[in-house]
Formats: sequence, C-alpha cells, structure tokens
Amino acid sequence: MRQLRDSVWQRRGVSWLWDAEARAQVCQPSEILSLRQCLGMVSQWPDNLPSNEGNALVVAGLDGVLDLQLPTDAENWLGSCVKDAILSFQAFYEGQAALLFWLPSGASRLTTNSATDAVSWRCAPPNAHESLDFGRVLWGAAHEYPQEILLHARAGPVGLFHLRIT
Repeated sequence: MRQLRDSVWQRRGVSWLWDAEARAQVCQPSEILSLRQCLGMVSQWPDNLPSNEGNALVVAGLDGVLDLQLPTDAENWLGSCVKDAILSFQAFYEGQAALLFWLPSGASRLTTNSATDAVSWRCAPPNAHESLDFGRVLWGAAHEYPQEILLHARAGPVGLFHLRIT
C-alpha cells in the first residue's frame, strides 16, 4: 500500500483515523460530530465545516454502529448509508474538504492484505472470527488508491486516506 506523508488528508478526501495525535492535528474533541449527526446532514451539508479552519468534518461512531450489527447487515449498511454520505459530501464540497472518520480502535480492526492491498474490518465479538470487506464495499476494486497516513518517518500508519471515492 502506498504511504502518504503529506497533510492533504487534513483538507481533502476521506480518511479513517485511529491515532489521537493525527486527530488532534485536525480538530478539538468538541468539534467531533456523531455519525448520526453526519448522516442527518446528507441532504443539507453546512457551508462552514467545524474543523481545520472550515476544511474538515470529523465523525465518530462508525465503529460502534458496525459492531452492533450482524456482519452481513453491517456490510450492506456500510455500502449504502455510509457510502452514500461520503459521495454526497464529496459532491457538495466538490472535493475541496475532508471527511474524517475517527476510529480509536481502527489500528487493530482495519487490516490490510499486503499482497492485494485489500482492506478489511475485523468484526467485534461474538462475530470476531468474521470481517467486512471494507475496501471493496467503499471504494470497489480500486485497491491502489487508499494510502496509509504517516505522521513520522519511523512510526506506523495513523490512518487510511482516499482522495476520492467513486
């Protein structure tokens, strides 16, 4: 998987962050919206975004909603509701804003197959033996497009970034 050392993820595209330092570079905790609030904005996005000087919207709760559903239901919901919200966000802001999903447990839950760059979400108990095909559902077969976000040269990834989902 390609690596990103640039800060473009703070202003454009869609990211899934699990590192508190990375999240703090974009917003204060009080600026984080719930997933419910985000999904409620789909047909009426605000002109001014709350984070990163109006360039970003940070959303928490995706992990909790995925965990509360059966894996097949979660995958279907991810591919319909969440993907529709992402596409709507991208269209409204014409690619000139960042949508960031705050996933504190993402480092251990989002896994990447190094041979194929396929990204999966490890389900929570009692379905911990299953995973969601996160990448296929959200960005299709374009596995070369997501990038690992790096803050420091010797540290591991702090999230995943995708410039534009189609």
